[in-house]
Amino acid sequence: MSLAASHGVVCSDPVVLKHSSNVLVHLRPAPVVARIAARTFLVRPTVASHFARDLSVSSFLASRGVPVVTPSSELPAGPHTHDGFVISFSTYVPHDPTARLSRQDVLKLLPDLHAELRLYEGRLPTRGTLDDVDNVLTYLDGLGVPDLARFRKWRDDLLTGWPAHYNDVQPLHGDPHPGNLLVTPSGPVWNDFEDTWRGPLAWDLACSADKEEAAQRTVEIYGGGAAPSDVEFHVETRRMFGTLWGVLMQWS
Repeated sequence: MSLAASHGVVCSDPVVLKHSSNVLVHLRPAPVVARIAARTFLVRPTVASHFARDLSVSSFLASRGVPVVTPSSELPAGPHTHDGFVISFSTYVPHDPTARLSRQDVLKLLPDLHAELRLYEGRLPTRGTLDDVDNVLTYLDGLGVPDLARFRKWRDDLLTGWPAHYNDVQPLHGDPHPGNLLVTPSGPVWNDFEDTWRGPLAWDLACSADKEEAAQRTVEIYGGGAAPSDVEFHVETRRMFGTLWGVLMQWS
């Protein structure tokens, strides 16, 4: 990558680690991972601020001794805008890409992460994925995608109930699914704070409240902190956004 090379990073064997909302590339043999905005660039007018948030939050947590993927020290971490792309650089953490923690194991790790996140004083958004929902709808509407009215009604119905479920607010991970914990020889390492926001604890818990794990049980595993009814509400919010994102993937 020319941007990394301009800062003295030698990459002779790049490996794509992920190709989805963003593209992650390990710039081997350098211990550097480039994060390049892909679909997120289409629907997030401020995608650079999301990348900056990831770097800021992970740097803060690392200073607190939390196991996280840190901004790269091999070159300026960014975010950069280069050749029309938004890019940031993080430290490559050796891990088993095929290993995944269970949702229950993630829930058991979340209380300690949340305790440290409460100390983060940086500026954070307060609407979470609602901003993404609006942006995706606007983008898809511009493409002439049909049948968006059902998503607008779904969103509006959820917005009506949103204030009643906006409780126990604090800085969150934002997307703490098992794929955002790297399994390393020394233990799990948190990754991807791009979606960190100041919202209800139930939002992060909802990420682990799937069909096999009811909201009540999710709260019990976590150790309290949120009402099961709040978790159930945010499960539905996440389901709405996930379905809408699936439409985006089909059209982009």
